[in-house]
Amino acid sequence: MLNQGAVMIFTGICGALVLMAMAYYVYCRTFILSEWRVNDVYDSSASVHAVPCFYFPPITLSFVVVILRLVLSVIVTALNQAHVMQDKHIRSRLSLSEHALHKHGNRSVTELVVVYREEPTQLSRLLSHGSVGLPEEPVHPAVADGLCVCELVMLLEWWSGTDCTLYTDQATVDKFGKEHVIVILNHNFEIDFLCGWTMCERFGVLGSSKVLAKHELLKVPLIGWTWYFLEIVFCKRKWEEDRKTVFKGLNRLKDYPECMWFLLYCEGTRFTETKHQISNQVAESKGLPKLKYHLLPRTKGFTTTLQCLKGTVTAVYDVTLNFKDNQTPTLLGIVNGKKYKADMSVRRFPVEDIPDDEKECANWLHKLYQEKDALQETYNKEGKFPGPTIIPHRRLWTLLNFLFWATLLLSPLIKFACGVAVSGSPLLIIGFIIFLIIASIAIRRLIGVTEVKKTGSSYGNQEAKKQN
Repeated sequence: MLNQGAVMIFTGICGALVLMAMAYYVYCRTFILSEWRVNDVYDSSASVHAVPCFYFPPITLSFVVVILRLVLSVIVTALNQAHVMQDKHIRSRLSLSEHALHKHGNRSVTELVVVYREEPTQLSRLLSHGSVGLPEEPVHPAVADGLCVCELVMLLEWWSGTDCTLYTDQATVDKFGKEHVIVILNHNFEIDFLCGWTMCERFGVLGSSKVLAKHELLKVPLIGWTWYFLEIVFCKRKWEEDRKTVFKGLNRLKDYPECMWFLLYCEGTRFTETKHQISNQVAESKGLPKLKYHLLPRTKGFTTTLQCLKGTVTAVYDVTLNFKDNQTPTLLGIVNGKKYKADMSVRRFPVEDIPDDEKECANWLHKLYQEKDALQETYNKEGKFPGPTIIPHRRLWTLLNFLFWATLLLSPLIKFACGVAVSGSPLLIIGFIIFLIIASIAIRRLIGVTEVKKTGSSYGNQEAKKQN
């Protein structure tokens, strides 16, 4: 319900800008204005006096915009939380009487009038429709969707011009964006999460896409904060510690007001040769077929998710991703404008076809990954997945959203930078250069979080230890 992740992203990115504006303000108050007071005479020829008049107002505009977005984020958060609390309150008070109404007819209506006089709107709906419903869906999640994380998707779609081709049938595509689903993706590439988000964006569900992510990401500046406000479910991959947290996070999504896509990387970590060897050892010890292009899936996350969201989700989408010409895409390559060609095989499985029993459901997932392995084998031999191809058109929303905020935020910053350059103040120029260097290093470190070689997961070590 909290889809305002972009608010927190922009707030974090511009945080350094705000700090710089505050430091500059202190500088003006401490050095420049004090000099004016000492001289008590304004000399229009003195270049130092032009600084506060020319530079501070534009940088203040960026500051105000950031604050407004933060305030909007808080408002949306408060409204959504109020709606959640109202849902729970109405559920607890009306659930028993709904049963009584169907069982005892008019007699229960009298009871409802007495007991629920505090909820006349809900009672009116109850008597009109003969059943108890939840409150009307709020408008603010739709507003929050407009603030959703789409800047990264814009980089993939418009900046690098990466092509995304789907291998699936039209009947499956017709259901995209019209049902709650669990999406299973392979975890082989640095930008696989970005391709998943791009698929969500092209079918209008980016704002309501959720992920089961590792807890380490919660500690990453900007990324972790943003995902927290996007209602991402975090896990430490230790079931004893995750049970309560995961169930709580999944239960929040049961009544999600929009069509939700819950993205799962069942392998738990990105594919590397070292992890692949450990995965094969674990598979051999458990009597499971070895996978060539995937790690052995961790079934607990999938079975738990399916169990919690049963009755909410109607299908499971299996998505297998690969890239043309053996490309190895990176987020840094996307930032540098390099174009890639992504192919995604999408298969739809109705929830009714998936076993309810946890052990049988786990076996179903293992079989699914064996089929995914066969799909990757076909792709490596033929250069394509089997089945018809569909190329969904990219939408203008991500580009327009980026251009709007870039114009609003970067214009004052650029003007400020130009002013610093011509100010002749060594302190300002050196300070601004240091800021740019720090910002560049920080962004590079954030990009490094996505690099396969830097993923710190010790896949399979616990299982391997148990076998020794």
